[in-house]
Amino acid sequence: MRFLNDVTVELVRHNASDSDVVWAARVSTAGEQSLEAVDQDPARSKGLINYLMRDRHGSPFEHNSMTFFIGAPILVFREFHRHRVGWSYNEESGRYRELQPVFYVPGRERKLVQEGKPGRYEFVEGDAEQYKVVTEAMENSYRRSYAAYQDMLEAGVAREVARAVLPVGLFSSMYATCNARSLMHFLSLRTKDERAVVPSFPQREIEMVAEKMEALWSGLMPLTHAAFNASGRVAP
Repeated sequence: MRFLNDVTVELVRHNASDSDVVWAARVSTAGEQSLEAVDQDPARSKGLINYLMRDRHGSPFEHNSMTFFIGAPILVFREFHRHRVGWSYNEESGRYRELQPVFYVPGRERKLVQEGKPGRYEFVEGDAEQYKVVTEAMENSYRRSYAAYQDMLEAGVAREVARAVLPVGLFSSMYATCNARSLMHFLSLRTKDERAVVPSFPQREIEMVAEKMEALWSGLMPLTHAAFNASGRVAP
């Protein structure tokens, strides 16, 4: 049995670059010649991308694709799947494979205590006793639930039935495919950033995934990423 306090995000395939945004935008003036008319001047490309982002011309940011492999607790995927426009998902199935005993336990850097009322709250660090309680309670619960899962499998119970005893702290994995526009919308809601003009209050576990996805995306489309930040992290 393994207990993890981090998530996995890998970029497994992509067709995404700033030039994809440029040629898609220029079809409006160049027609089918836009593929040949992509400007090689970074300054001009930057200016066009900034204009598109600022004035919220969003469709040119859709002509690209990124597929990520994500390993995270199920509680993250519960929130992730609320993002439907511009996303495709395939998650591992507890009906067709035996689920492995890998579970999430928050690390000491994860703030434990919520202070304030809904809509006006913040999270603060817990004390040593609170971290001890959380770690012991989670690990003990995980051990019991996975033992019950194994007991049912050994008794011949179908995997799709036995999995019902497993908690949302169980790690799962999926492929998630998106374009830059849908990713920016996701990041605007699932990261907390001082540059954002619209505040967001994501659960820390999905924010951990979002931060790693953003780091990978920023390397593929640096001009688009910079324009996103300069425009207050509002998706076009």
